Amino acid sequence: MLLTVDHISVYYGGIRALREVSFTVGKGEIVTLIGANGAGKSTTLRAISGVVHPAAGRIVHGGKPIVGLPPHQIVRQGIAHVPEGRGVFANMSVRENLEMGAYTRSSRKEVEESFERVFGLFPRLAERMDQFAGTLSGGEQQMLAIGRGLIQRPDLLLLDEPSMGLSPLLVGEIFKMIAEIKKAGMTILLVEQNATMALAVADRAYVIETGEIALEGKASDLREDPKVRAAYLGDVTG
Repeated sequence: MLLTVDHISVYYGGIRALREVSFTVGKGEIVTLIGANGAGKSTTLRAISGVVHPAAGRIVHGGKPIVGLPPHQIVRQGIAHVPEGRGVFANMSVRENLEMGAYTRSSRKEVEESFERVFGLFPRLAERMDQFAGTLSGGEQQMLAIGRGLIQRPDLLLLDEPSMGLSPLLVGEIFKMIAEIKKAGMTILLVEQNATMALAVADRAYVIETGEIALEGKASDLREDPKVRAAYLGDVTG
């Protein structure tokens, strides 16, 4: 497995956000975490990327334990985190935002190849290279945030709520791009409130409820599970 999360628990002060959460992500997979707001999905990604530190448990990436490493070292080990809310630098151009993601690349040639790869996936970004990120549409900002993560050439991409705040049309576009990124060989751990779209694009899924894994399985199986349909897919008959 490319990533193994093994019984991690996370606390914010005296409040337990995650309780003994365990799951795996295999190379080339899209694995999604679904659940209600506040269930612990985003906290899980922050624990993997080193933004928060688990009180217990192990996280192993590429055979190496990463709990306790600072975020910049985890990035250098091949994990890119695209945060909830996009986090683009509004007063910097598209090019400058992407260059911020390229700091781990050691040669100009590698940077140029990374830019070409991102523009192949997101040609709209190439058209807006010198435009301030703050003037982009919400969908374009999400493309930029994902592109900045891909510029790092990670082997694991953590995507946190990529559809947040987007129109239904743009949500569909973003998820098509996520499928394309997978086809290009990327492994993705996806946190997403839109369970319908997440389960449509993912290979496997885990349902988090109040900081614990409640269900797991193939995404196609969970899509048909009556409990999942009733709780997360808007199926009132299920």
